[in-house]
Amino acid sequence: MNLRRDVFQAIADPTRRAILLLVASQSMTAGAIAANFDTARPTVSKHLHILTECELLRQVQIGREIFYHINAGKMKEAADFLEPFRKLWDERFNTLESIMKKYTSTK
Repeated sequence: MNLRRDVFQAIADPTRRAILLLVASQSMTAGAIAANFDTARPTVSKHLHILTECELLRQVQIGREIFYHINAGKMKEAADFLEPFRKLWDERFNTLESIMKKYTSTK
């Protein structure tokens, strides 16, 4: 059975998050990406495969080189999913802050 990983499984790994940060600023080859890590190149290739499978990265071949580009549309989908949770927690922290201010001002 071939299970497809989802975006949140992909970004759960700190190395993959670091790869996304690298590629967000400029497209890079696998070798250039691997040069930023103290792991074996096949390990970085596996991470790139997962990120590509989840469509967070796109591959573009230019001559003999394959460049990895961030897929901003897929990143936006993940951000859009998380936005209601961010708003919820912002509201809760603002409420807590108001309560704390009231409490400390009465002392």
